[in-house]
Amino acid sequence: MGDVVSMATVKSSFERSFGLYRDLLAVLNENTLASGLAGLPSNSIGAQLWCVVGARESYARAIAEGEWAGFTCSLVEPGNPTRVVEALDRSGAAVRHALESHTQLTEAQDRLVLDLLEHEAQHHGQLIRYLYALRLPIPASWKARYALD
Repeated sequence: MGDVVSMATVKSSFERSFGLYRDLLAVLNENTLASGLAGLPSNSIGAQLWCVVGARESYARAIAEGEWAGFTCSLVEPGNPTRVVEALDRSGAAVRHALESHTQLTEAQDRLVLDLLEHEAQHHGQLIRYLYALRLPIPASWKARYALD
């Protein structure tokens, strides 16, 4: 990452994303985690967050190993707000650890880091659609980050 973007900037981007997810969970409950988009092909908000957790865990492992090692997710109750918060915290810690364990990343590791940041942001966009469609409260941090009203 040193050639183009500093590791400090990358870590800051992850921390911002982690904070956005924490703020989102503060406005969701068991009912909203189970909500999907009626009449459209969609999964639930909880399933979206299951994917975020699994990607964090899987990419953290891949960054540590220097190559993709498959997808797994430890979150078994994506409809339980407490379990989702715990899993997001745990998976965020795994990403932090993977990034802090290396002083220099290989090109393959750089790609994995960027892919994970892209995945985080992609789910932000999907979840914004859920918030609007389900008329759920939008956290102030999401409004500020994405110029939402």
